[in-house]
Amino acid sequence: MHNVIIIGSGCAGNTAAIYTARASLKPLVLIGHEPGGQLSLTSVVENFPGFPKGVDGPELVENMKLQAEAFGAEYVYGTVDEADLSSRPFKINVEGEWHETRTLIIASGASARWLGLPNEQKLIGHGVSSCATCDGAFYRDRKVIVIGGGDSAMEEANFLTRFASEVTLIHRRPQFRASKIMLERARSNPKVKFLGSTVVDDIYDVEQNSVTGVKLRNLDDERVWDQPVDGFFLAIGHVPNTKAFRGQIDLDPEGYIISHGGARTNIKGVFHAGDVQDRTYRQAVTAAGMGCMAAIEAERFLEAEGH
Repeated sequence: MHNVIIIGSGCAGNTAAIYTARASLKPLVLIGHEPGGQLSLTSVVENFPGFPKGVDGPELVENMKLQAEAFGAEYVYGTVDEADLSSRPFKINVEGEWHETRTLIIASGASARWLGLPNEQKLIGHGVSSCATCDGAFYRDRKVIVIGGGDSAMEEANFLTRFASEVTLIHRRPQFRASKIMLERARSNPKVKFLGSTVVDDIYDVEQNSVTGVKLRNLDDERVWDQPVDGFFLAIGHVPNTKAFRGQIDLDPEGYIISHGGARTNIKGVFHAGDVQDRTYRQAVTAAGMGCMAAIEAERFLEAEGH
């Protein structure tokens, strides 16, 4: 019987582990299918407080894990197949093995949607990114492209014009589905160019270990051409990792956990942290803050029960 199980090993899960372990709750942390979360896909993190020269993303999450382990947290590889939250103790099935816990912290994150191109995954952190706020500053006076047609794509494109010399918005449809105000804002920005009815067929150059260009195709006339670019940003959404909790925890239509105040879900003793609930900020520092909140909630919940 565990006092607390934490699902996820990104900034949110690791911070929750540090706090609950320090409170002598001996948390069990399930590493999940993306060990280290979104930060493990990032090269240099420049906006996490306390690192004036920046810090390597995987190194930052690994150090958080080591810190939690020093206080007694236990880490286990595995993903959650199913969960029974109908009564306490809660039951979590990790790849065929059931675990019981008095409290649960869901910090399973949200996975970025990718195009599925052969070279895309190989160049993540080397010019391919799903977070303009995280990586935009590396593209000062460079040319970048943004894939997407919604509000987040417009927002990313506008943000990137602070650094990039040119931002090209690429969307497979002729019309962009973004709200009128966001579309107008992007259209009135002289640095933003629009390419509708266009898809990316390939990204160059894996051999150079950095993005040097893209192969584009127009869907109307099937014209194919290469375009040199330095950065490739995806803004086609995220998928929250909440499949195992569907029908038990209150989720919005897209699958994000609906917060019931603080770090609480609709089920007493089950808490949320990080991108699994946060569709607005999605930063390492906010995820860490939410991990702290969830841990304190779990600690107080157990204390009230006399554990």
